Amino acid sequence: MAFPKQQKAAVRRGQEPRCEVTTIDIPQLGPGQILCKINYSGICATDKSFIYDEFKMKETAKGIAGHEGAGNVVAVAEDVKDLWKEGDRVGIKWVTSVCRKCEFCTNGTDELQCTKQQTSGNSVPGTFQEYCVTDARYATRIPDGIKDEEAGPIMCGGVTAYVACKRSQVKPGQWIVVPGAGGGLGHLAIQYAKAMGMRVIAIDGGAEKQKLCLELGAEHFIDFTLTKEIPAEVMSITTYGAHGVVVTTASREGYATAPMLLRPGGTVVAVGIPSSMSIMAGAHPALLCMKRLNIVGTVTGTLKDVDEALDFTARGLVHPALTHGTLHDLNDLIAKLKDGKIAGRAVVKIST
Repeated sequence: MAFPKQQKAAVRRGQEPRCEVTTIDIPQLGPGQILCKINYSGICATDKSFIYDEFKMKETAKGIAGHEGAGNVVAVAEDVKDLWKEGDRVGIKWVTSVCRKCEFCTNGTDELQCTKQQTSGNSVPGTFQEYCVTDARYATRIPDGIKDEEAGPIMCGGVTAYVACKRSQVKPGQWIVVPGAGGGLGHLAIQYAKAMGMRVIAIDGGAEKQKLCLELGAEHFIDFTLTKEIPAEVMSITTYGAHGVVVTTASREGYATAPMLLRPGGTVVAVGIPSSMSIMAGAHPALLCMKRLNIVGTVTGTLKDVDEALDFTARGLVHPALTHGTLHDLNDLIAKLKDGKIAGRAVVKIST
């Protein structure tokens, strides 16, 4: 497959929290790798944190963030031609490579804890570029019937929301609360929870996000800008409290309130990662003991989890609500994401 020697990429340079669209060389293919043409990339809150220097991007990423890429394979290293061929549809995730040898890689469930993992847009150049190399043995195949602009956000936002719903241990017919429900993670969590048979209470602010959450299947919407006693409102809906809370917001208030929304034996799932180390997920030990609460966390998902998350979209059960742009719109979209002004997920079209 023919492709040029140079490409467009959004590169973070200097001290300003913004990216510059510039021309760079297309990366060289190495052993065990495939070269992918990125058609769309979702924008994650983690990308915002790297570009705004809330999290430190490693120099090896060369200033290129992005980890929700979807596109096509354009070149395949000789040693992995039994796995991929040119033209195959491919997705690039937050974790792009693991060692496949350590305890965590071989136990079948925890390869995300591999200490030698590579991460897109952090330790290796990410998906805010037209062409990207990735580990052929850890790339994801995109099934037929899923558009690239929808597949991209599932690579991180979707699978994170899906795994969080699983970790909540909420059963069909039981209540789950989603603080930050109108955002990139939250609106996907509503859909996965609904598809898994859960009853959803969405928490967010504003009429636009209320409309989105209710359209996606939330039974109730609590506007935190209008409701003074959120725990009392949840209790009035559920009688004894929710069975689970998936905290997709990274706010101090979201984490402080979450345990108060639960019934005995309930579970808080930490998902949103605050930039401030002073924000904690938990509660006073007395509350944890008396109500036998569980506090757990999750980050993205395994290779198998991603396949499962994509299957919900292939079956028409989960669809990201998208705000579209191009690489040239990236700075504006990330600024709006930072200010909480995007309902759903933003995606940028990378290749023309």
